[in-house]
Amino acid sequence: MSLAFCGNENNSLAYNVDRGVLNNGCFLDALNVVPHIFLLFITFPILFIGWGSQSSKVHIHHSTWLHFPGHNLRWLLTFILLFVLVCEIAEGIVSDGFTQSLHLHLYMPAGLAFMAGITSIIYYHNIETSNFPKLLLALLFYWVLAFLMKTIKFAKYTEHSVGLRQLRYCITGLLALLYGLLLAVEINVILGRRYLCFTEATEVKPPEDLQDLGVRFLQPFVNLLSKATYWWMNTFITAAHCRPIDLKVIGKLPIAMRALTNYLKLRKAFESQRVKGPKWIWRALRQAFGRPLIISITFRFLADLLGFAGPLCISGIVHHISKDNRTIQTNTTLLGVYFISSQEFLANAYVLAVLLFFALILQRTFLQASYYVAIETGINLRGAIQTKIYNKIMRLCTSNMSMGELTVGQICNLVAIDTNQLMWFFFLCPNLWAMPVQIIVGVILLYYLLGISALIGATVIAVLAPVQYFVATKLSQAQKSTLEYSSERLKKTNELLRGIKLLKLYAWEHIFCHSVEETRDKELTSLQTFALYTSISIFMNAAIPIAAVLTTFVVHVHISEEADLSPAVAFASLSLFHILVTPLFLLSSVVRSTVKALVSAQKLSEFFSSDEIGDEQEPNATMPTGPSNHKTIPSCPRNHNNKYQAVVSTQLSHNVLRTLCFLELVESVVITSGYFTWTDGTPTLSNINSKVPFGQLTMIVGQVGCGKSSLLLAALGEMQRVSGTVTWNMSEPAVEARGSVAYASQKPWLLNATLVENITFEMPMIKPRYKAVIEACSLQPDIDILPQGDLTEIGERGIILSGGQRQRIGVARALYQQTNVVLLDDPFSALDIHLSDHLMQEGICKLLREEKRTVVLVTHKLQYLPHADWIIAMKDGTIQTEGTLKDIQNSDPKLFEQWKTLMHRQDGEFEKSMTVLERKNLRRAMYSKEAAKTEEEHEEESVESEVDDSLSQAMRHRTTIPWRSCGVYLSSAGLLLPLLLLSQLFKHTLMVAIDYWLAHWTSHVITAKMDATGRNLFSVLCCLGIVLCLVTSVAVEWTGLRVAKELHHNLLSKIILAPMRLFETTPLGNILNRFSSDTNTIDQHIPATLECLSRSTLLCVSALGVISYVTPVFLIALVPLAIACYFIQKYFRVASRDLQQLEDSTQLPLLSHFSETVEGLTTIRAFRYESRFRQRLLEYTDANNIASLFLTAANRWLEVRMEYVGACVVLIAAVASISNSLYNHLSTGLVGLGLTYALMVSNYLNWMVRNLADMEVQLGSVKRINGLLKTEPENYEGLMAASQVPDGWPRQGEIQIQNLSVRYDTTLKPVLKQVNAHISPGQKVGICGRTGSGKSSFSLAFFRMVDMFEGRIIIDDIDIAKLPLQTLRSRFSIILQDPILFSGTIRFNLDPEMKATDDMLWEALEIAQLKPVVKTLPGGLDAMVTEGGENFSQGQRQLFCLARAFVRKSSILIMDEATASIDMATESILQKVVMTAFADRTVVTIAHRVHTILNADLVIVMKRGIILEYDRPQALLEKEDSVFAAFVKADK
Repeated sequence: MSLAFCGNENNSLAYNVDRGVLNNGCFLDALNVVPHIFLLFITFPILFIGWGSQSSKVHIHHSTWLHFPGHNLRWLLTFILLFVLVCEIAEGIVSDGFTQSLHLHLYMPAGLAFMAGITSIIYYHNIETSNFPKLLLALLFYWVLAFLMKTIKFAKYTEHSVGLRQLRYCITGLLALLYGLLLAVEINVILGRRYLCFTEATEVKPPEDLQDLGVRFLQPFVNLLSKATYWWMNTFITAAHCRPIDLKVIGKLPIAMRALTNYLKLRKAFESQRVKGPKWIWRALRQAFGRPLIISITFRFLADLLGFAGPLCISGIVHHISKDNRTIQTNTTLLGVYFISSQEFLANAYVLAVLLFFALILQRTFLQASYYVAIETGINLRGAIQTKIYNKIMRLCTSNMSMGELTVGQICNLVAIDTNQLMWFFFLCPNLWAMPVQIIVGVILLYYLLGISALIGATVIAVLAPVQYFVATKLSQAQKSTLEYSSERLKKTNELLRGIKLLKLYAWEHIFCHSVEETRDKELTSLQTFALYTSISIFMNAAIPIAAVLTTFVVHVHISEEADLSPAVAFASLSLFHILVTPLFLLSSVVRSTVKALVSAQKLSEFFSSDEIGDEQEPNATMPTGPSNHKTIPSCPRNHNNKYQAVVSTQLSHNVLRTLCFLELVESVVITSGYFTWTDGTPTLSNINSKVPFGQLTMIVGQVGCGKSSLLLAALGEMQRVSGTVTWNMSEPAVEARGSVAYASQKPWLLNATLVENITFEMPMIKPRYKAVIEACSLQPDIDILPQGDLTEIGERGIILSGGQRQRIGVARALYQQTNVVLLDDPFSALDIHLSDHLMQEGICKLLREEKRTVVLVTHKLQYLPHADWIIAMKDGTIQTEGTLKDIQNSDPKLFEQWKTLMHRQDGEFEKSMTVLERKNLRRAMYSKEAAKTEEEHEEESVESEVDDSLSQAMRHRTTIPWRSCGVYLSSAGLLLPLLLLSQLFKHTLMVAIDYWLAHWTSHVITAKMDATGRNLFSVLCCLGIVLCLVTSVAVEWTGLRVAKELHHNLLSKIILAPMRLFETTPLGNILNRFSSDTNTIDQHIPATLECLSRSTLLCVSALGVISYVTPVFLIALVPLAIACYFIQKYFRVASRDLQQLEDSTQLPLLSHFSETVEGLTTIRAFRYESRFRQRLLEYTDANNIASLFLTAANRWLEVRMEYVGACVVLIAAVASISNSLYNHLSTGLVGLGLTYALMVSNYLNWMVRNLADMEVQLGSVKRINGLLKTEPENYEGLMAASQVPDGWPRQGEIQIQNLSVRYDTTLKPVLKQVNAHISPGQKVGICGRTGSGKSSFSLAFFRMVDMFEGRIIIDDIDIAKLPLQTLRSRFSIILQDPILFSGTIRFNLDPEMKATDDMLWEALEIAQLKPVVKTLPGGLDAMVTEGGENFSQGQRQLFCLARAFVRKSSILIMDEATASIDMATESILQKVVMTAFADRTVVTIAHRVHTILNADLVIVMKRGIILEYDRPQALLEKEDSVFAAFVKADK
């Protein structure tokens, strides 16, 4: 066929110009080519050659600055223009098909216009990003020319009475309008910005974000095409393949998305809505974040309406090719050109295929845009609410916390769970509005296709919807109860892990393990219910469409004899049913999410209205300036020039000046007639009249639990003041008047930060001062021990440090601060005598006193009383007496005498005589020698930490899909695995069979009415399909349940039997995570992901199989598409895994910052550091949010690309099957089948990749648990059976230690070296030595807690190495330094084995001085102990541990520094009790204070793992050079 622009028929009117050139259709079309040729010629050189550097006026880092007005409108108009041009090309080709020769003018100008349209937008984009407005001239000319040409053409068409019936007329008019609008946009840019003809252009500044190199999240700043396709993410995702994504790579959040911006927006909304009734929180959220949600809902509506194009186009295509009479209508010829109507145009199958392609592309783009906007809004909302919660925490009353109204756990739940529930509600919110529309339109279309029988099918779906809802509510109930059980199990596991040392020493691990297993069984029962309902839900989602299709088609054929169940109707209906099921499938999750969000909003509302101190402050980046306490004399100079910066003389004069300054200021704190309480009950402190003199050392003393710490907190304003006043610095009576106060709490509070950051605590580093503080707190040896010195991270509540070290860091923080007032709450409780002395002398007496700081010290160490300038003695919540030591001696001689006996020291000894200096030197010498030993010991630990580092690198390791973990998971399923695989395969085969039979059946309906067999076979297949859906859904869930049960049971069994070394070298949090998040993933997430993954994969495979069967040509096109898919998923999986890990890892610091703040609230508020902590929170929140946003953008990036690949599959399948049908007479049923499956591919492709990526991340849990399962357990078996051990062993308690060497691990050096000792029955033995001398290792050796690789211990003639571990450990008692109590009753804490009678328990409590305390508690022995024993003081907890040891009544008791945290009075009573109650038993005491073992029968002095001295204490004291004697002197 020959080719000519105007066609080459002889009688062609195309060349006829008798009535003027403009009245010739072909000439009009030729004229329209001019503007496009002009643009292409002008712009190509510029685009290819470039135009040199950017305009010098603006310097920005990103090439995404879009600043021309009407920017988005231009992109939108260009997209519409391109679509209309495609229609024009298609119309030209279709109308040309009616003639013999080819008329190029019908579609060639449109083709050129299409190219010019694309060029125009590329050209414009480059001009805008390079800021080169002069080049807009070319575009201006182009739009003017194009507009003119189209208008002329349109006018001529109108003139020749071409009307709306002709499609080309409509297209021309539309194009003229679009060119006109684009011209208007261009003129607006030029006039608005004064470009081109103006001399001075308007100056515009780029947004702040684009001037910041750190902002890399560009979604708000890129052009419309890049926004819609996430094109800007390309470089980011491909780069992830070469380099792991971390916080540096993803940069900062744009300002509009930062937590602070959103918080301010939310706060404003909260303030405006607060007064207006119960639903104020929802109104506030709507006001702050409603607008983007409306945009998201609009996008969703558009997407859903476009979704119906699929079924309609399938119906049209199948209908078109099934028409046997393809008669050519008489065509209209006007202006010598052929015209066709829109009906003729849309009757063309190929046109429908192209339209379907465009509809799919648009639908997917809108859908992803809707998701993105909703998720971004949800993330912004989460950041705002988290900031709001944090600000509330900063103002919470401490009593809310201490009395258990709000626990750390509850607050963390608000942050981790409730804010996320609201975020998820926002994600799913568009569905709430879109679902009804989808259902209504779907039903209307079905009715249009099938008539009344469609309503029956819809009714089946509608009837099953309430069932779905019922299942969903049951699911959420099951999930709730599962959550309750799992949090109870976690609480027990947490207690088990925290107290694992005690449990192993007492041989109680199996009792606690059994308790955890019991809770796990309850949890599994709940999980079974959950699994059952999940499988019903999965089954219904798969079965509803089959049931609906079955009833509809069977009824349709039955009702009307003339029923036309053609393939066009059947497959369009099938597609519609698939669309209808989607909203119903989502219904359950949307409703569930809404209910959860309502509950969360209620919780948040309650939390926001709880009691607080002070007003809400704005969190901002400003730091408070040097805190000051002296409000009354503002002119007084601050002591910033401390003595370590200035020369002595300056310091001296400074101190004099300071003293003069405060001469008038006698008291620093005054409390008058104060009544303070924690709860609304009776006051904890009553009738408090007290003062703290300025610049002096005040000590608060008294028995355990008499209210010493409460007095400090009352002064700080942390307690509820019933009456009375607290005055700081003699200023107006208000707690707020005080400035920053350095405070060291009794329970040391550490940050998740380095040691140096914990000490300097946000203050600038002053080297000399820092060194002096480290020296005063004797921290240098500890710092030398740590792997990275003072840059070592001491996170997780400072878990890698001992109690004493943590306490000293807390005190060092208070000493380092330059505040006028320093409050120290029992800083000596966990320190031995040397450290206490050193701290008292160097830290308190020297450092603080020389700076004339006001120091308040709570202590039990009465030997320091002579140092005090002022003493406050407390008793039962009131002040017994106060004054100087002399005043008290005169006013209350009885009390003074009582103190004197406990002081062990005379006043004279405190004068700085030579002995003090000698003692100090000795202490120094001891330290330097010990440092070597401890360094050795910790060298090994640093090796361990390096292993940890390499482990964390392995975590980042870019592995392929973890097939091995997948194997571990599936192999745990046992026999359920083959059932699972077979049922899935059978189900999908059957699904294809049902649809294939439908195609076969409906194709034959046209040719001849089929008998009932076809219908019956279809019904049977459908019923079988429904049964198989049930089988597969049950199989998946039960497999998951079986695996969950196996893995948790194995993990718990392994952990409980693991050696102590595991717990010492692995952070507790890591082990706990295996039981919490990893177990939860295996319990609830992996089964669902597995089901989704297998379903979407098999659906894709079966769909591609069906399409290839229908049109084998498709296989050729499949190759490039498959390659594209492979690369997309390959890049996405790596980026997605990194971003998911990053999101999780940024969430941990955020949550720990919350719990850290709640725990250290008093300290933060005392220091007045609220704003600094708020600032840190904003950083953590932004880091978490940007990871979430990037993850969202990455998911959208994948989905858009996969959806576009899916759209290509549909286009190729449609074109191939149409051609195959037209030329090879393929049955219409199969064409319908192929198209329906092609639509399914586009739906399931991205699900497949997403689930693959999720599965990969989730299998990490299996991998981590599997890592712990490889732990070698302790050897619990002995050479003797438990039955061979005599019942009352050990009766005498005789201990022989022969040549004993002990180490903590086979890879480490020994901590005890060839020790020999003999302890006679009933002897009281004291072991002393410096920190790290091997004292505790000595005690652990009796329990075989350490590796005894040489020598042996014989107790009552039995070598303990031969005994089963359980038996050995159950026969001794031990009291550890850290008191550990478990949640439960007091009875359970004293005797978990439930062997002792009540009388025995009361006797033990009486011996431990606790009987009066327990008697007053409701329930007595059955009174509850809260987690960690928080409802008892530190001293009381230690006494319970003593009582616990007495209950066991074993003939050997080991006390490991057990009296460390008790006041001296209680301790001396205890010592007597131990001597009497255990008179006939062997007691081994590891001494913290040497004077506690002066009455012992035998003293062992240890050093570096060897016995240095071994004799009676009297004998050792008589020796001049005895180390023991030196210790005793030091302890006086």
